[in-house]
Amino acid sequence: MVFKKLLGALGVGGPSVDTVLHPGPALPGGPLSGEVRLRGGGSEVTVDRISLLLVARVEREGQEEEDEGTVVLERFTVGGGFRLAEEADHTVPFTVTLPWETPITELHGQHLGPVLGIRTELEIAGARDKGDLDALAVGPLPAQEAILEAFGQLGYAFRSADLELGHIRGTGQQLPCYQEIEILPPAGHAHTVNEIEVTFIAAPGGLEIVIEADKRAGLFSEGHDTVHRFTASHHAVPQTDWNAQVDAWLKEVIAGHEGHAVTPSHGDGHRSGPGTGAVVAGVAAGVAVGVVGGLVAAEVVDEIGDAFEGEEDEESEEEG
Repeated sequence: MVFKKLLGALGVGGPSVDTVLHPGPALPGGPLSGEVRLRGGGSEVTVDRISLLLVARVEREGQEEEDEGTVVLERFTVGGGFRLAEEADHTVPFTVTLPWETPITELHGQHLGPVLGIRTELEIAGARDKGDLDALAVGPLPAQEAILEAFGQLGYAFRSADLELGHIRGTGQQLPCYQEIEILPPAGHAHTVNEIEVTFIAAPGGLEIVIEADKRAGLFSEGHDTVHRFTASHHAVPQTDWNAQVDAWLKEVIAGHEGHAVTPSHGDGHRSGPGTGAVVAGVAAGVAVGVVGGLVAAEVVDEIGDAFEGEEDEESEEEG
């Protein structure tokens, strides 16, 4: 992308930038490597800073319906403080560490739904402008993969995955959004549960697994959601019978035990200790949606802008 919009105000031609990520999916908490390739414009400039922004498209819940926006999950400084000569080439290699809570975008090469990207941002003469936007693929940690595989072995089927803006109280969540993986129950549980929603909150020491069951209404009872939190160690993955472990979790969730229940944050960013009781939230696309927060969404989205939408329009406008 050519930065004529940025540098036109300074009376000079603009450099171009192309960020290339190393091939293959990254992992949460793991390294992301690549290089930023710069080409000088019509005159020499000083590049004060090169930043990479980890951005995600998230859903936010409004007054009447859900819509989408973009948030920055992490910002990395990978270079800067050098002169870029006229029409000169300059390459900046980088390796950064992704947040442990980075959402999963694919499993066994199949895209799950969430959209992540790396946005390159240049700062020249105190002004900043967006540059390259590259799609980012993120695979699961071994514990996450083992748990999802166990759901499949137990007869559950993947339905969809999305990112929700907000915090889940009672957890160690650090990012402004969390991932919900929606899973359909097998025939044996379909009469009691509409769907299961699974959220992984990863940290160096292990995983928090938040499981929500949307329970069907019975003859003498109303339908409701039950939300429970469990933990798993990264180191215990090879020694664990994950089918038995996940089955035990599901039996507790479906039974509606409240001993490990957690409650949602309604957009205020507050995290409380584990609470009790069920969580019932809004409806999107005819499916019950669990723990959500949306009051901070507009502020975040307004600041970041629609980084994933209208890329071609943005490029034409800046080149024009």
